Amino acid sequence: MSAAEPLCVKVCGPAVEFDQVSLTLGRTLILDQVSFSIAPGTVHALVGPNGGGKSSLIKTLLGQMPHQGRLSLDWPGEPGLIGYVPQALEFDRGLPMTVDDFMAALCQRRPAFMGVSRKVAPAIGEALERVGMQDKRKRRMGALSGGERQRVLLAQGLIPAPQLLVLDEPMSALDEAGAQVFERLLNDWRQAGVTVVWIEHDLAAVKRLAERVTGLNRQVLFDGKPEQTLSPERLLSLFSTHPKARAGVQP
Repeated sequence: MSAAEPLCVKVCGPAVEFDQVSLTLGRTLILDQVSFSIAPGTVHALVGPNGGGKSSLIKTLLGQMPHQGRLSLDWPGEPGLIGYVPQALEFDRGLPMTVDDFMAALCQRRPAFMGVSRKVAPAIGEALERVGMQDKRKRRMGALSGGERQRVLLAQGLIPAPQLLVLDEPMSALDEAGAQVFERLLNDWRQAGVTVVWIEHDLAAVKRLAERVTGLNRQVLFDGKPEQTLSPERLLSLFSTHPKARAGVQP
């Protein structure tokens, strides 16, 4: 479906602005005066080396890390819901927890051992169907492959429907079929006007799927359209251990 055929004509996600955001843990400078903005209803990717501050930046966005500077969300109306899909799920794989149990624990108030409530069952079923996991609802989470667990994490990110969605390397464990599922979801979020903040290491995917990309290695090295910014020279500067200078900001 093209941008000319939106599922939702009204943007529902917020604009996000980082203004001189800095973060120091102990004596280590994690973020150094980070400034850039995310347009509402767009897919905005964050790329950079491990330890470059990407995860710390989204934790500041989620209110989990102290910081200096200003971080603001400009909602189009009343503040909406923020969703988060982590890179991986840490749990005891020996636990007798099924996919349904996991979804119920995150999506309903009553204890998961009492089963999926009738109130949320349709939403859970639809979410698992969208990620291709409907037929594995009774499988133990510990018996799933890494890619299957990642699909379940994507499914929980659909309930309730967020207006701002933060994705931390969601493609890291996905096989080709799972990557296609993710791309369909990303298109759905875009068409629905959701603001998506997407940490990703697959630069080819970023170039193909994101409207804008910010290169972060403690500070902003570049910010612009992927086809303009993901040049070999800028990427070399981005992934060097100690960037010497900002590589410029593209309009």
